[in-house]
Amino acid sequence: MAVADLASAMMLIAYGEVKFKGKPAPHMPPQSLSCFDQTIPVPQTRFPGKHEFSPLKDKDLPYWSPSCIYRYKVGRKFPKNYTRKGDGEKIQKGIVPPCSKLKKAGPPAAGGFKERDNPPNTLFRKCYQRGDLPLAIDHTQTKLCLNWKVELAKVDYHYFLPLFFDGIREKEDPYRFIAVKGIEDLLKAGDGKVLPVIPQLIVPIKNALNTRDKTIISCTLQLLIKLVQCEEMIGESLVPYYRQLLPIMNVYRNDTLNIGDSIDYAQQKKQCLGDLVLATLEIFEKNGGDDAFINIKYMIPTYESAVIT
Repeated sequence: MAVADLASAMMLIAYGEVKFKGKPAPHMPPQSLSCFDQTIPVPQTRFPGKHEFSPLKDKDLPYWSPSCIYRYKVGRKFPKNYTRKGDGEKIQKGIVPPCSKLKKAGPPAAGGFKERDNPPNTLFRKCYQRGDLPLAIDHTQTKLCLNWKVELAKVDYHYFLPLFFDGIREKEDPYRFIAVKGIEDLLKAGDGKVLPVIPQLIVPIKNALNTRDKTIISCTLQLLIKLVQCEEMIGESLVPYYRQLLPIMNVYRNDTLNIGDSIDYAQQKKQCLGDLVLATLEIFEKNGGDDAFINIKYMIPTYESAVIT
């Protein structure tokens, strides 16, 4: 076996692509994040937000049908399955199982809030590993910031801004920090260059939202607020793309924490997705023009206008 074939086989084994006796192989430990690390390529069949459909256990009749009584037994309820006269004493002695303790049929979990696949195959990660990004992390300041090698006024927004938005679904550092901080720096120095790039940003933003990872969704919504507020007319240019952006917001519209009369000291961290979604929708409505509210209402029927008329 050649050295290249052996190396590729070891990489597949390490990342669980090869199974041993029907069981997946153990995954590699986290990378050291050094400059010598390279992300192992993932199969092309993996894409962000992929939903895995689980086959039904019962082929004859779905086990959530009203005619089912047990999860493990499919069929209608027969007379012997009902409690009869004189079974009260037997139930107390444990001879006859009570009907209330039987596992009744119910629908399977829909998985609407379940995190979906988020493979490390972003173009931003590849460009950073190849050294194509004209920046570096500046560790000399009181907090981490980016040291750009070129002036932001000379940066090609049509290439770099979608590239950085593609990296917002990264969860490993330094990819996550560079992507988020790079977007903030580019939006601050936009000066009319962000508006023409809006159509190229929809697919990366949609991929980040489709992962259904709360940390990624929270970061994406905060960047959307900054995107709308950085220049004029951006809010109106996003209105035709509400059908791609708002469905995930509708899922987490009511994802709030009821703490009664207590105080939430973590409000500044913006971890409550329900409040963050509401703030994003209000910014969309206020900056989206006359057609913003009716389009938001079409995708999120429970939304109420925040504009005082």
